[in-house]
Amino acid sequence: MKKLTLSYGWTIALLVAVAFPFVSSNEYYLSVVTLAIIYAIAALGLNLLTGYTGQFNLAHGGFMAIGAYAVGILTVDYEWSFWSAFVVAVLITMLIGLLVGLVSLRLKGHFFSIFTLCVGYIIFLLIEKWESLTHGVIGIMNVPAPELGGVVDFYDGKAQYFLALICLVVGIWLMNRLVRSIVGRSFIAIKNGDSLAEALGINLMRTKILSFVISVAYAAVAGALYAGYVRFLGPDMAYVSTTFNIVMFVLVGGLGTIAGPVIGALLLSSLTQSLQFLADYRMLVFGPLLIIVLIFIPSGIVGLWRRFLTKKTMA
Repeated sequence: MKKLTLSYGWTIALLVAVAFPFVSSNEYYLSVVTLAIIYAIAALGLNLLTGYTGQFNLAHGGFMAIGAYAVGILTVDYEWSFWSAFVVAVLITMLIGLLVGLVSLRLKGHFFSIFTLCVGYIIFLLIEKWESLTHGVIGIMNVPAPELGGVVDFYDGKAQYFLALICLVVGIWLMNRLVRSIVGRSFIAIKNGDSLAEALGINLMRTKILSFVISVAYAAVAGALYAGYVRFLGPDMAYVSTTFNIVMFVLVGGLGTIAGPVIGALLLSSLTQSLQFLADYRMLVFGPLLIIVLIFIPSGIVGLWRRFLTKKTMA
């Protein structure tokens, strides 16, 4: 019954997502939701590492920026096609993630988080200061949109929306398969305790690194899509605030769930945009709202919904 309810929920959500661009005639709303979908992909990656493996990575936004800048540099400076740059960007980000993981994952708890926070800031400084490669504070302009042999015009907002949506759907499907597999159970065992995982015969370092690399791969995909959609990249993308936004998406939606990061990204992105009229004062409203949610709904929106269904079933 529970699986049937989840299946219906995902089906309805997909139908609503497909219908949205045709129902909404406002290009601005379409842009907001497209960016929310892109960030939801990055949030899925962070949720794998934090929600399922128990490692709190504070450099996730930096890895997203690496994916975006790799696409921007290869397409603008070296005239690569978008898709070839897309693949290389993901591979480069995964390689850097592997190297960072080999060092950082030897640390535990808040020491790991502090180390990754430093890594994220180093990524930001490299993007800002390495002008010969990243164009520095000027940024990279006119990043080409994806191309598909002239069949689809990705300079159109709807086409970009559906591209992001397809990537999100594929990302959700892969993530769902992963966390339900033996490898996913290994991730969860590590979250529950290193000693327990070792007692079960799990190679801690290898499994943590695998989770870290897959996590940053999601960030790289999101960054590459961001580059092709926004078509301008600046150093601020790698700043720690990007990571904190993604963290909020995961926490508000529901840590350790598949739907949570998606719901959090869509909800908070929409809320942020709805408070734009407050200009610099919008955080005075947005901040307390987040604190209230985290205090009274620590398991997130998905956790609250699960508790509701449990009480309803018991009743």
